[in-house]
Amino acid sequence: MIKEACEAAGTYQPHFDCVIDTLAGIMETRDRAQAQYEQFGAEPVMKQVSKTKGIQFSKNPMLSAMLDCNAQALSYWRDLGLTPAGFKKLEGSVKPEGTSFESLFEGIGL
Repeated sequence: MIKEACEAAGTYQPHFDCVIDTLAGIMETRDRAQAQYEQFGAEPVMKQVSKTKGIQFSKNPMLSAMLDCNAQALSYWRDLGLTPAGFKKLEGSVKPEGTSFESLFEGIGL
């Protein structure tokens, strides 16, 4: 899907394949973390009992993993020209005729 989005944006180059594979791995990790997060109740904050029997609250580690993956992925999306800012930086020499940013992701589920 990422390669198709790059092709639709007109930003795809064969040497991007390694970057696309890395981004796909990040998105897969994010999807697994999200599935676990939802499976265990989608609670953003978890209650923990400390050794001294005190109760502490902390951010759900699955939520943290999802947010970390999203932050990492954003830089890859941008570098591939798949964000408005990234697309604008790359569009000078590669923008296909009659293509708008909004239309790039239609039909591929992004």
